[in-house]
Amino acid sequence: MRLLEIVSTAAALMGAGVQAEIKPLPLPKSCGGVAAFRNQYTLSTGWSAVKIAGGLKQVRSVIWDTEGNMLVLQNTRGASVHTFGADGCVNSTTMLISGGGLNHGIALTPDGKTLYASSETTVYSWSYDAITRKTSNQKTVVKGMSTGVHSSRALQVVTRSPNFLLVQVGSNANFDMAAANKATGRAIIKIFDISKAPAAGYNYNTDGEVFGYGLRNEIGFVEDPNGIVWGVENSGDDFTRTENGQRRDIHTDNPAEKLNNLGDPLKTRDAWYGYPTCFSVWNPANFPNSGLKTGSHFVVSPNSTYNDATCNTQAIAPRLTFQAHSAPIWNTFDSDAKNMYVTFHGSWDRQPATGFKVVQIPFTKLANGQYDPVAPADSQKGYNDIYSTPNPGSCTANGLTQSNCVRLTASSWDPAGRGLFVGSDNSAEGEIFILSPPK
Repeated sequence: MRLLEIVSTAAALMGAGVQAEIKPLPLPKSCGGVAAFRNQYTLSTGWSAVKIAGGLKQVRSVIWDTEGNMLVLQNTRGASVHTFGADGCVNSTTMLISGGGLNHGIALTPDGKTLYASSETTVYSWSYDAITRKTSNQKTVVKGMSTGVHSSRALQVVTRSPNFLLVQVGSNANFDMAAANKATGRAIIKIFDISKAPAAGYNYNTDGEVFGYGLRNEIGFVEDPNGIVWGVENSGDDFTRTENGQRRDIHTDNPAEKLNNLGDPLKTRDAWYGYPTCFSVWNPANFPNSGLKTGSHFVVSPNSTYNDATCNTQAIAPRLTFQAHSAPIWNTFDSDAKNMYVTFHGSWDRQPATGFKVVQIPFTKLANGQYDPVAPADSQKGYNDIYSTPNPGSCTANGLTQSNCVRLTASSWDPAGRGLFVGSDNSAEGEIFILSPPK
């Protein structure tokens, strides 16, 4: 039986994967023993920021258990669990899982009893007790994921059917042409019924079903209140465009990064988003006389067999796009899904540099009950900066985590009501901040 033919239900707090009601906590002005922000920042009017934790190791993901404890995936270190005192500050920190090559993905089932985390090649599960904050019964549930330039693996439990797990693998090169074949298991998101996993775990490339593919590096995704999955995609680098034998450098402003509506994981299968052939426009000025707009698809070398028009009829277009090389890492909704928040890790392939900020995307609930960004798909103004580096053009990005600026990663709305938790994986110090919206 196909996974999409099986539907089960599970109550869950949207976006957090948390079933129990969490007691509200105050927003602290500062927390004792936590060093100052390592980097300078600016905030949108009315927003406030407090550093809630420091001295961590490459913070990649933040989630919440059913007791309101914060679980943090620290790349190369493992997963830690943090409790909070009545003042809203962290009052205890414990390593939940040490080592194991865990590097990005972490997820809990809505009942809080099963924890998943990923290394580059493998997804593991544990039984989890939120009261004792301990794990047991480690299992391998998915294995055999490809290694390559993109090593992070995003995970998402399907809250309406929590035996299903979405697992993402990026491309293994800038232009991974072989990834056009779903069988490679790259540039893809697959879905697995963990309740039926073999004793040794599923093989990623040969098992499971394809949710979506042609996704160069869909490094973060989140469900909206209807269970529709929204993903953020890192696009390519060093692009040129060849038309009529003329080659032009377009890499500064193209291709765009993407916000994709990935659909309903209980219904959608084999959706194709274009990679490694079709990419999205950010700056149409690089495509004179083409009729392309921001968000349109293009090919790097149009010809009579395959061209921009082919892409725009065959590949699913992004719902919104972001400035090229922003490097969106994680996305989350606020408690009523009026806004999505996305962390931008920051660029290396653009001068001046861009990214190194957190943005807010206004959403609306349509007449048909679906959630959608307010801005049209061809807008370059569909999001607003709420936390940013004062002079991003001066930022360096020497390697994935080395920089003189903050390297924003985790994005998670606090079920205790304090605001948006974001992380930094700068190799100098892993940090977690609370960004609190205007009252």
